[in-house]
Amino acid sequence: MTDLEYPRVVKVLLTGFEAFGTTPVNPAQRVAERLHGEIVNGVEIVGLVLPNVFFLSIERVTGAIESFHPQCVIMLGEYGGRSMITVERICQNYNDSARYELADNSGAMLNGVPTIPGGPVAYHSTLPIRAMVRTMRAAGIPSDISDAPGTNVCNHLMYGVLHHIATNRLPIRAGWIHLPHLPETAARDDHIGAPSMSEETAVAGVLAGIRAWLENPQDVDIPVKSRWQI
Repeated sequence: MTDLEYPRVVKVLLTGFEAFGTTPVNPAQRVAERLHGEIVNGVEIVGLVLPNVFFLSIERVTGAIESFHPQCVIMLGEYGGRSMITVERICQNYNDSARYELADNSGAMLNGVPTIPGGPVAYHSTLPIRAMVRTMRAAGIPSDISDAPGTNVCNHLMYGVLHHIATNRLPIRAGWIHLPHLPETAARDDHIGAPSMSEETAVAGVLAGIRAWLENPQDVDIPVKSRWQI
């Protein structure tokens, strides 16, 4: 993130994408910027805004991991059409943004391209996803677990970062949180009828997720009631 001073000791690396596609303002960028430099229960957060570009986004995050040595990496993105904060369970080694006719910000549209040729089919989040959702709901924030991160840059980055952590045997827990549209995006003519969430609620939800990570070295073994996700 430019024009911001990074803390000396980073415990949580919080990433968010810049605007992309038909999204004029990305809630992930807003939240990462808002929480940069915050301290939660003695833990410092560094926010990093990323280019919404295949492969380059992975390079930026793995570079930040090498520089700041965080104990946790939480990646944020926008998922238009969802009404809740969704904590992703899984990511796959497959990129297919061409199906949505959605290019990244370099103009690339991938069609059936793996993130890591010959890599594992998928990775699971290593965050305590049940505990995170339960903590968010206890704070009055609509949230759920998702098993469908898509096949665009969000899934791509989550896979690339988890692969980097696994192959280098790093003691880092990592995963993904998707945020709904901001109200100003949902108010656009091309998004009329789409659900939205205020920046303040999204910030509170991510903070609740970070607290759940701190309080749960292992995820809770309690089912989380869910609805089908798009």
